[in-house]
Amino acid sequence: MNPKTIRDAGKLSINEEYREISPADFFYRNRDLAGFSNPTRSLYSAIRELLENSLDACELYKILPEIYIRLSLEETTENFKESYIYRIRIMDNGSEIPSEHIPSSFGQILFGSKYRLRQVRGTFGLGGKMAILYGQITTNTPATIISSVGNGKSYEFSIRIDIQKNKPEVLEKKVHKNKIEWHGTSVEFLLEGNYIRAMPRVLDYLRQTAMVNPYADITFIDPSGRLYKFESGTSIMPEPPKETLPHPYGCDVELLRRIISVSKCTNMFTFMLTHFHRIGKKTAQRFLTYAKIDKQMNPQKLNSNEIVHLVRMMKSYGDFLPPDASCLSPLG
Repeated sequence: MNPKTIRDAGKLSINEEYREISPADFFYRNRDLAGFSNPTRSLYSAIRELLENSLDACELYKILPEIYIRLSLEETTENFKESYIYRIRIMDNGSEIPSEHIPSSFGQILFGSKYRLRQVRGTFGLGGKMAILYGQITTNTPATIISSVGNGKSYEFSIRIDIQKNKPEVLEKKVHKNKIEWHGTSVEFLLEGNYIRAMPRVLDYLRQTAMVNPYADITFIDPSGRLYKFESGTSIMPEPPKETLPHPYGCDVELLRRIISVSKCTNMFTFMLTHFHRIGKKTAQRFLTYAKIDKQMNPQKLNSNEIVHLVRMMKSYGDFLPPDASCLSPLG
């Protein structure tokens, strides 16, 4: 490459702009990754994600789910012949969301209670917020969230998502008397969709969901006023999944570094007992002997090479007990 070409290449790179975007902005630009690529698919995805959030809110606390979904036609959009504006409302009887967390729970991408080692329907806590985000960018209207624990008060928030900052904007907050002691959460917003095309997928999804969750009572009213009632067939619920500790076989260097940074253990023996799944005293002693690590060594003093060595020894040790299934959600 001659000197002139090098100089020209340098000039081109000077004007290049580097910046970061928020998680909300990323999913706004790539909403097809979350199932919100067109009006038909987006309407189906919104119903599915909101219903699964409601089921999780009930099942984790062994509450027999009673879920109400209403989809009503607001208007026909002028620019698209096959696109309509719908109002969607879903209400459940699950656990209350603390009032201070309601705005972020529905208005901040990658914020929620699902980032634990237990099986839930939503891995990232993303789908319900993506539905609200999609509704906001297609109708320019806020979402209304109402939640109550049944203690005589319910909290209502009108929120928008600040996409560039990935923060909720609270437009209005109200506190209502809850004389009937209802507990649960209600979510309502407008979104663009096409129910005529989405209807077969929506109804098929509701039928299958009712089949594999026979303890759930699901009511759906479509835009034409048709009532679909999926009554519960049993009052027996499976045990909810339990949060668990990391298993040694699934541990990597970054995870081990994070565990060490928050650990209060002062020696490797109690460190292994405290922070890993299904490790007892005998297993901890045998593993540390196998890994040639002093059981009295302070984990905080492990250097980078020793952390890598510990992870490799975990993956090669053959006598760890397999993980139990308490963190998994049974079909029922």
